[in-house]
Amino acid sequence: MTSTATDGDDLLALENQVCFALAVASRSVLALYRPILEPLGLTHPQYLVMLALWGQSPRSVKELGAALQLDPATLSPLLKRLESSGFVSRRRSSVDERVLDITLTDAGRSLRTQAEVIPPRIVSELGMSVDELARLRETLHAVIDAATAS
Repeated sequence: MTSTATDGDDLLALENQVCFALAVASRSVLALYRPILEPLGLTHPQYLVMLALWGQSPRSVKELGAALQLDPATLSPLLKRLESSGFVSRRRSSVDERVLDITLTDAGRSLRTQAEVIPPRIVSELGMSVDELARLRETLHAVIDAATAS
């Protein structure tokens, strides 16, 4: 069976690529976050770090990397910028000096209150229901699990 670019089943048609849809969706959604995060002094990657720390602080760099699925080389500059902004502190663990603990500062903790407006604003910007977004998130987690299992 041969496939043509016009039959809708072309395996190499750009519009049929999951990777293309994910890349465009990711860029588009992150673009919505940019003006919302800017007044807080955060980039989207920094916001993700803060979300992880608002869930649990202190955390080691290793724990943060695992939670965010980021390698230390990517995470380290984010943490340095968050520290210079006054949102986190980086300290050697008193239990094991090889471990670097990341702790929210008072400013980092108070930033959480300001950030509580972000999820509803994103839901509003997307014009999708919370249920639709929850189903999408579940599907994306299944994709992540499948991609990382291979």
